[in-house]
Amino acid sequence: MKTRAMVLRAHGGPDVLREEDVDVGDPGAGQALIRQTAIGLNFVDVYYRSGQFGAHDSVPLPAILGVQGAGVVEALGSEPHGLAVGDRVAYVGQPGAYAERRLVPANRLLRLPANVSDELAAASLLRGLTCEYLLRRLYKVQPGDQIVIHAAAGGLGLIACQWAKALGATVIGTVGSDEKAALAAAHGCDHPIVYTREDFVARVMEITGGRGVPVVYDSVGRDTFLRSLDCLRPMGLAVNFGTASGQVEPFPLQLLHRKSLFVTRPTLTSWIAAREDYEKAAAAFFAAIDSGAIKVQVGARYRLQDVGRAHADLESRQMSGLPVLVP
Repeated sequence: MKTRAMVLRAHGGPDVLREEDVDVGDPGAGQALIRQTAIGLNFVDVYYRSGQFGAHDSVPLPAILGVQGAGVVEALGSEPHGLAVGDRVAYVGQPGAYAERRLVPANRLLRLPANVSDELAAASLLRGLTCEYLLRRLYKVQPGDQIVIHAAAGGLGLIACQWAKALGATVIGTVGSDEKAALAAAHGCDHPIVYTREDFVARVMEITGGRGVPVVYDSVGRDTFLRSLDCLRPMGLAVNFGTASGQVEPFPLQLLHRKSLFVTRPTLTSWIAAREDYEKAAAAFFAAIDSGAIKVQVGARYRLQDVGRAHADLESRQMSGLPVLVP
């Protein structure tokens, strides 16, 4: 069977993604063939397209990018892991999403509840599961905690602010404009800081009475990470889980010495590797949506063949809501 896909044959700008017909085989043992109805877009796709990860973490070329999507099961191999043809499903962490049809390991597919649409799942599941492990497991946010979330008005930041607020935290967020400050404030951020005109370290210390915070969640990377260390209280934790401004540059460990700080660079893949953890994380995210604690807005919709334009819009950081590709 042939399917339409967007293929990367060389690293570069958004225009390097080209439409091609590719072969999709029949599902083997433990596999499911799904017809995709929605495909998520994430900044990690930009990293892979541009080659930012370098030789160690880059995917071999040619490649089909995209790591999350949703759709309908069309066929199953042996060992279907409880799935049936016709099930609505979603997944994260499975490279090769920029296609109309694809094979996915059956044990990495999640059945979607009735209250979660295909587009909502495709657009938000990776970000939602990332927020789940960041806020509920890596550092367990407690009522009364004061925390810092960088890029608080971004697609993940808005989910993180709402979830952290629901957990009882006071949320301090950095944003790039007054418009984004208002957006973050409307989604649970108690203290939006416009970093383009305010010193975010000074403001964090002012808000916390000079104590600092127990945790900083940083998806920006190079432009913010080292200064984030100055926001922490003794034995605080700096979490770098994204590099929108570029990779964090090497720094001497002695910078952590004065306040006995902790630093981590986690990945969602590790935190949902076990099927039980994957299911529990998804159940927690869907429950938070169902309760109204988290409101997720699907933003711009793009045709699959317009993914290059979607990447350009994503890199401009001017998007509102979560973008989605519709095959």
